[in-house]
Amino acid sequence: MFSSNSLTLCLAVERLSGSSANHYAIWVLDSPFPGGAAHHDRLWDETMAQLWSSWQQFFSLRELPCVPHVPSAFVPQFHLDDLLNQVSPPSSQAGGYTGRLMQGLGISLWEWLFDGPIRHTLDRSQGIAIGQNRPLKLRLDIRAPELISLPWEIMQPQPGRPALALGPQILLSRTTDAVDPLPLSELDTSLRILLVLGQDSSSTGPGGELQLAQEAAVLKDLLELSASRLTPRLGSPAPCQVQTLVEPDPKTLVTTLETGGFNVFFYSGHGVPAPDGGLLFLQSGVTLSGIELAQALSRNGIRLAVFNTCWGAQPDQQGQGVIPRSSLAEVLLHHGVPAVLAMRDSIADEEALSFIQVLAQGLAERQPIDQAMARTRQHLLTVYRFNHAAWTLPVLYLHPQFNGHLLRLPAQEVTQIPGHDLPPAEVAVLRSVEPPHRLGRLCGGLMRVGRLPDNDLVILEPWVSGQHAEIFCRNLTGPDGHEPCYYLRDISRNGSHYFDGHTWQHIHRQEVPLALGTLVRFGSLEGQLMEFTLEGNA
Repeated sequence: MFSSNSLTLCLAVERLSGSSANHYAIWVLDSPFPGGAAHHDRLWDETMAQLWSSWQQFFSLRELPCVPHVPSAFVPQFHLDDLLNQVSPPSSQAGGYTGRLMQGLGISLWEWLFDGPIRHTLDRSQGIAIGQNRPLKLRLDIRAPELISLPWEIMQPQPGRPALALGPQILLSRTTDAVDPLPLSELDTSLRILLVLGQDSSSTGPGGELQLAQEAAVLKDLLELSASRLTPRLGSPAPCQVQTLVEPDPKTLVTTLETGGFNVFFYSGHGVPAPDGGLLFLQSGVTLSGIELAQALSRNGIRLAVFNTCWGAQPDQQGQGVIPRSSLAEVLLHHGVPAVLAMRDSIADEEALSFIQVLAQGLAERQPIDQAMARTRQHLLTVYRFNHAAWTLPVLYLHPQFNGHLLRLPAQEVTQIPGHDLPPAEVAVLRSVEPPHRLGRLCGGLMRVGRLPDNDLVILEPWVSGQHAEIFCRNLTGPDGHEPCYYLRDISRNGSHYFDGHTWQHIHRQEVPLALGTLVRFGSLEGQLMEFTLEGNA
């Protein structure tokens, strides 16, 4: 069922037939080793129901379904404190009360799912993956509709350990059963994104169309800029082209899909739950159902669909019950879209922009979708903290036969970088002049500077932004042929400073030439003094 190139452990969860509604069966659908099959029955007890109910009150913006026949009333504060002391002892990761609640439900979900023989299969699968130095792809097929709304992505084995969805040893995604086989297709060499902005609640008043057009332009620039950044790991990124549609009618949307040759579909706008994958509001009074969209996406080769809506990963409800296979993500998978990334709840604009930026960069680096998603989730947690819902919102669904690869890897050959005519010892670097000593190299023609750990040079100073600045190289033709020219690009909140030989100059969201030997400070003139030079001189 899965690609032979993947180490995959797939678990299914379904309500036991002929028993009370809160008894469930968990079993292994696929494992990396023969004899990995296992089956275990679990009771969704009052403790789990209380944690889930309390979690919703702090972290959910819309009412979510509860498991039937289990009390879900508000738990008194002192009772919940006692419960959290049992499942989530205080730790530095959890922090305050909401952090402990996030951690408590995450640990309880992990212990509920990985119990008995299921735990043994997980441990052995992880051992195989570690031995082969490859990530384990963990896929959850939640067949009980009332359990889909649970944030399985926050599962963590114990206090202080990262959630499984943060990777990199485990790449977590969801899947669904009884889908049609995927047709064979070649991997793409570039990102071709169709960005659709539908009607939004903020676009219904005067000036709404202009506001959406401006937002579309910002998103297009953000996607193309994020995807165009060189990476030290893989050299030049995959090319990225973005076409935008603002409040299109269904015919325009379908026609654009048929003629554009896109592989990624991105939608942002208003929508509501419905039995057939929900309704997207393209224009005022003009909707498109999930099933109608699924037909257009699968027929025209879309391999990844991303939705910034507050219900895309949630099933619809009828009365007190949950309608099976009614979420947009599940409907699209059942109609042949290989990968769907949707939100479990509403996501703020700032969080969405941060999410889009890091995801696009990961895809352009040719990372598998589940790996790019884990990296994006790490970014959201770092920026918005563990006890904030932002990192729990994205939910990734992958078709059972899809291994997550969207783009073809470049040929395995040595890639020459700008300035390759310099002697090996003369790589451009940014080094600290004073202790504590730091050194960043201009690998692949680019060096990123900032406070976040994924930068090439990490500076942990309060005035330095998470992604503060970039130093990059352009080869310009001069009298002696190709001459490397370096530039400093500031992308920060507080700006950067460089010494021009006479005085300190401040730049903010600008790009300036950077000569070898220039002194630089980031964020403040009190920041650490850095020198841009050649490695042989450092």
